[in-house]
Amino acid sequence: MEIEVIQEDITELDIEAIVNPANSQIRMGGGLAGIIKKKGGREMEKKAQEKAPVKVGKAILSTAGKLKADHVIHAPTMKTPTRNIPAENSGKAMQGILECAKRNGISQVAVPGLGTGVGGVSSEDAAEKMVKTIRKFEGEKPEKIILVGYGDDLYEAFQEAKEKY
Repeated sequence: MEIEVIQEDITELDIEAIVNPANSQIRMGGGLAGIIKKKGGREMEKKAQEKAPVKVGKAILSTAGKLKADHVIHAPTMKTPTRNIPAENSGKAMQGILECAKRNGISQVAVPGLGTGVGGVSSEDAAEKMVKTIRKFEGEKPEKIILVGYGDDLYEAFQEAKEKY
């Protein structure tokens, strides 16, 4: 599976799927989830919440509403909103994303830092857990994971983890 690292606004990508680093109830209130909801529309959140609760390590697919992407993969890193989480949850969420993409035949997925916002996971720890999980995953889909670092720290952490693992 190909891994690409970019520094962009994930909500502006024209791609098959972007990831919402969610909570188990798929409440899209703050952080990146709130921005995705604001740009994509409330209907996207409502449809995703019909499938809640979603355990950490699992992921669900919804439409992307008004976003340029075709779909949003909602991958919980925490059970309830605004809780610090262990770095392992970043890897568990990445596993759920990969399985969801495989199950739904999605070839390309853009993934932000999982747990690096309100979850309190460092950019380095999240990048390491995420890249290790991607490297271990087996399957024809997805074909490409795009790790999206919005800020310099996360972008650099993704680059370093990609080179190291």
